Amino acid sequence: MVSSRVAGGKQFIMRNLAEKASSLASDLEKFFVEFTSYLIRNLHLTFLKFEAGKGVFATTLYRQRGKHVRRFIHSGMAGLAALGVMIAPVIADEFPGRAANPWDIPSPSSIVSASSEDPATITLVSDKVRDKTIPYTVQPGETVSTIAEKFGVSVDTIRWQNSLTTSNSIKVGQVLEILPVTGVLHKVAKGDTVYSIAKKYDSPPQAIVDFPYNTFVNDETFELAVGQAVIVPDGVMPSEKPAAPRIRQMTPDAGTVVASGTFVWPTAGTISQGFAWYHKGTDIANRAAPDILAADSGTVVIAGWPDNYGYGNRVVIDHGNGYRTLYGHLSRIYVVPGQTVARGSAIGKMGSTGRSTGVHLHFEVIKGGVNLNPLSVLR
Repeated sequence: MVSSRVAGGKQFIMRNLAEKASSLASDLEKFFVEFTSYLIRNLHLTFLKFEAGKGVFATTLYRQRGKHVRRFIHSGMAGLAALGVMIAPVIADEFPGRAANPWDIPSPSSIVSASSEDPATITLVSDKVRDKTIPYTVQPGETVSTIAEKFGVSVDTIRWQNSLTTSNSIKVGQVLEILPVTGVLHKVAKGDTVYSIAKKYDSPPQAIVDFPYNTFVNDETFELAVGQAVIVPDGVMPSEKPAAPRIRQMTPDAGTVVASGTFVWPTAGTISQGFAWYHKGTDIANRAAPDILAADSGTVVIAGWPDNYGYGNRVVIDHGNGYRTLYGHLSRIYVVPGQTVARGSAIGKMGSTGRSTGVHLHFEVIKGGVNLNPLSVLR
């Protein structure tokens, strides 16, 4: 009787423990399910907030066309510099006995004495390509001609930009505005287009588009914003007479052999734009859109429009002697990559594809990876 009661008590206790264990397991399962759901929900919201913030930040930079980029980069560099200052002592402690006392370093007396022997002030002009108009103070003995030579622009460019009546009407201490290239600075007014501005200053519209620091509201249509400054390379003031007469150079007939006997003229027309640091070739315009000829025999390495921009339809020929030639903005292409062409063979038709404002050929000559002035080998 007693043993049966004991067995019954044990069974009751076991059932009770089993029920509690099952209840605990169920509670733990619910807890982990709810906890996992909580983490996923909060992490998802955090990720969405991060993405939204990043999107707003990127959109702001894009809409301002890089207006805040310089400020952002400068802040980042300042932060890196501050971090370097803070961790420098920690790094120095890792190399005991190698710290240098800056006060123990001897002064470079030879350099100081050499620099102080001639106290004359010399104005140095940076060789860096200039992207905007800069102020320059006239020094003793300088003329408009010497200043123009110093900055690589024409005398007329300085005279027109600064409203000088003559080339000699400057004085010491006068501040002049110097354009980055020979030409004219134009403030865009309502109704102005690349074409109307080019016509006003007797310059090809392609030159305005090719100048890398001219920006456009729409890069496809070359739309301009009212009030913005536009550089017109080689432009001439409509009310002024240039010091040197402008000559429109006509090319010989297509296929004409040049004096060197190596290249032939790839097409015929008017040279609308020459070689410059920002324009690595020569433009030849012809409204008749004639065929384009291979300037020399070689193998076609590019034929098409691989980047859907820039040169548009183009052909690049490797001549096997270190020279390559490029023919851009074609409307049609007659050759394929790998094809061998003879000098004077038709390779395409002149057009206006890519970043172009009118029918013309953009012709480049490259030797050893360096662009040459095409007229140096075609003449």
